[in-house]
Amino acid sequence: MKLISWNVNGIRACVQKGFLDFFSEADADIFCIQETKMQEGQLVLDLEGYHQYWNYAVRKGYSGTAVFTKKEPLSVSYGIGIEEHDQEGRVITCEFEDFYFVTVYTPNSQNELARLDYRMKWEDDFRGYLKKLEESKPVIVTGDMNVAHEEIDLKNPKTNRKNAGFTDEERQKFTELLNAGFIDTFRYFYPDQTGIYSWWSYRFSARAKNAGWRIDYFCVSESLKDRLQDAKILTDVMGSDHCPVELDLAD
Repeated sequence: MKLISWNVNGIRACVQKGFLDFFSEADADIFCIQETKMQEGQLVLDLEGYHQYWNYAVRKGYSGTAVFTKKEPLSVSYGIGIEEHDQEGRVITCEFEDFYFVTVYTPNSQNELARLDYRMKWEDDFRGYLKKLEESKPVIVTGDMNVAHEEIDLKNPKTNRKNAGFTDEERQKFTELLNAGFIDTFRYFYPDQTGIYSWWSYRFSARAKNAGWRIDYFCVSESLKDRLQDAKILTDVMGSDHCPVELDLAD
């Protein structure tokens, strides 16, 4: 089973940059996107053979997520059931027979950490939501989690120590997620791999210099460990300031 997640930084723009070619070529069983930046009716994607589920932000042109899956889920829910967190289209949960699939676009703490306090509350509430799901079946959670966990997860850790995405507080929350029983699948397979990132700033030719951050993840419940086959970061795929990430699971 092939699962793919991609922060497309605006699906309408990404479609103009080859999204559909990559989607077709990838032939994933489940493909999810974050930061769709659109409202219902602004784009129709003809994805033959896939069921589509979209969660739009109340605010236009902002945030948003979508899931495209070959197999129809048993159920689909939007958000995490907490009103203050569910205005920005950040979460979709698809229930399948043997796992929950959750795509997330984690709130950015923003310049000068203007949203860090909110982010901390989000982290605790979202982790609680995942653990509640896990009471009934294992969870796969994926998306742009807006944090580089360890120093090897970004090119310039020293100069970014207090910046959004690499604060001690955000990193600690990711540690708490792992301690709560989730596996960072890329690090499971490649614990010491350096220089592999999933996001690069559009400024300073960052991608050309590979001055990036690994902030897009597939994390899974410990109980799925035996089904893990590989985790990949598809750094050659263009069309966004992020690249797709992939998880391969045994059926």
